[in-house]
Amino acid sequence: MRFIIFATVFLSVFALLNYYISKRFIDHLHIKQKYKKYMKIFLWINFVGIIGYMFARYNPAMPNWLFFLLSLPIGIVFLIFCTALLYDISHTFIKKVPLSDKRREFFKKSLDYSSIAIVLGLSGRSIYEARTIELEKVDVKLKGLKNSYSIVQLSDIHIGGLIDKEFIQKLVTKVNLLKPDIVVITGDMVDVALPYARPALNELKKLQSTYGTYFIIGNHEYFHGLENIIAEVKNLDITVLENDSVYIGDDKDGFNLAGVYDVMGYRTGHHKPDIKKALKDIDKNSPTVLLAHQPRFIDEVTSEVDLVLSGHTHGGQIYPFRALVKLVQPYLAGLYTHNENTQIYVNKGTGFWGPPMRLGASSEITYIKIS
Repeated sequence: MRFIIFATVFLSVFALLNYYISKRFIDHLHIKQKYKKYMKIFLWINFVGIIGYMFARYNPAMPNWLFFLLSLPIGIVFLIFCTALLYDISHTFIKKVPLSDKRREFFKKSLDYSSIAIVLGLSGRSIYEARTIELEKVDVKLKGLKNSYSIVQLSDIHIGGLIDKEFIQKLVTKVNLLKPDIVVITGDMVDVALPYARPALNELKKLQSTYGTYFIIGNHEYFHGLENIIAEVKNLDITVLENDSVYIGDDKDGFNLAGVYDVMGYRTGHHKPDIKKALKDIDKNSPTVLLAHQPRFIDEVTSEVDLVLSGHTHGGQIYPFRALVKLVQPYLAGLYTHNENTQIYVNKGTGFWGPPMRLGASSEITYIKIS
């Protein structure tokens, strides 16, 4: 029943977006009627693709090429809608501004053709950005840290669908070339039923670092059998931090690495984050790095934490979404000084969720040097 309600609302929203695009964008374009007809047919084919994507999400055995085609329509409609909204405003402005008929027609044609070009250009660019993982290098100063350490942070990989074994193999190769002291994965690693995720997950066992790989759960793990995922990850010789901590480095020369469950635990009623428990056994004479999937957990962080590493936001993934993400998350992407005691770094995500598209928020591997 819950899925039926979600599907109804989800498809209704996209049907309304299609209607708006058709009536307020396509109908006003200064092009031949047959081309308008072709564009509207494309819109509804795209809508069928969105319906197909909903079923594809629950059928991971689907071929990658088909999954890719069914994943695109959501992002494409969103980009067309944003363009249509700007077009609608500009079109209204051109109509109301006092101009000669000749100039008005010139500006109208320019607006029409440039809007179509923008949609095509942004769609191509967003697909390219999703396929490109950038290396972000960050230097962070921590009070009381006697030695320097390198941390590679991965986040929001979202194994499933297009994020498959081959993707993870390439990712592991890139990480190992960095020769980090530790690797941390800050949640949303698995986004499909565990049997389908296992071949890709097994590749993570090949991650190499001086002090090992550490993982915390994100909100998506709660949807796919949390306990089984945790057990599977532990079998890969990856340490899962469950409201607890470990010490990294030589005695008194290193730092505490703590990790908490995700705030999704407050909604599910189990595996709730507990900052007090996570910091209970830390060495208070050494700095502390905390892994917390969502940046908004910063509100619960105490002064004992020097640096928080988070993900979840995807940096907005597709640029206009940034405004929506900012409504619920205090920090979006990059390094921030939260207060005089604590800094926070938000990874934009190493994979992607939903459409294989990113715009203004490229996928990243973060190389953090703490000193």
